[in-house]
Amino acid sequence: MMSAPSDAETKVPGDPHASDPVGIVVDPCPVHPKPSDKAGWSMWNLHMLTRDFGQHCRYAAENRSIAGKPVRVVFMGDSITDNWINEDPSMFTNGLVDRGISGQTTAQMLVRFRDDVIALKPQAVHIMAMTNDIAGNTGAATMETVLGHVQSMAELARVHGIKVIIASVPPAAAFPWSPDMKPAAQIAQINRWLADYARANRFTFVDYHSAMAQPDGAMKPGLSSDGVHPTKAGYAIMRPLALAAIASALKGK
Repeated sequence: MMSAPSDAETKVPGDPHASDPVGIVVDPCPVHPKPSDKAGWSMWNLHMLTRDFGQHCRYAAENRSIAGKPVRVVFMGDSITDNWINEDPSMFTNGLVDRGISGQTTAQMLVRFRDDVIALKPQAVHIMAMTNDIAGNTGAATMETVLGHVQSMAELARVHGIKVIIASVPPAAAFPWSPDMKPAAQIAQINRWLADYARANRFTFVDYHSAMAQPDGAMKPGLSSDGVHPTKAGYAIMRPLALAAIASALKGK
């Protein structure tokens, strides 16, 4: 017996935005400022995960504003990409577009890949992900599943004639928001796989990890504010590597 719509609908007890639109609608993106208090942020985050898992709404207006304009490269990623434009705004000019969203896992990026990458018709996409998968931000997943999300994004790009740049996971020895995790060994394993995958598929690989890591896998001093998120100095190391990867990927295009 099928549940009534009201029973099947995902709702969060105490959600202040429970009256937001659900189902297939013209405008699914009401504006809710992100709260600064911890309890408010937790509820906002839970609402987002249940109502807009991929966070399609984050860049919906910006995507409409650049529809039909030439885009060279879309940077798809998590907070490390999201923060890049704040620390180095001049990087995202001349057709380079930042589509990072803080906290996202590869599952969430794959969900929004059509809206935030394919629909913009870029020449190339720069995919930097997996920090939050390792941290478990959206729960547990196998290595095969997580790597499969990266493969799916890359394959979707290739089908649409978009050059693919695969970025290494940047170094980290600990996550401030998930202190029990010791990610360095898993990051190294993933980066070996990403490099091999890029080589086998003739994608461009950009290795931020080697340029920014200590021998133990931690971020070098001064390059990060918390051991994970780059400072201006960290992005200053990443920028020329990214630009060289873009030049390589777009060579002859």
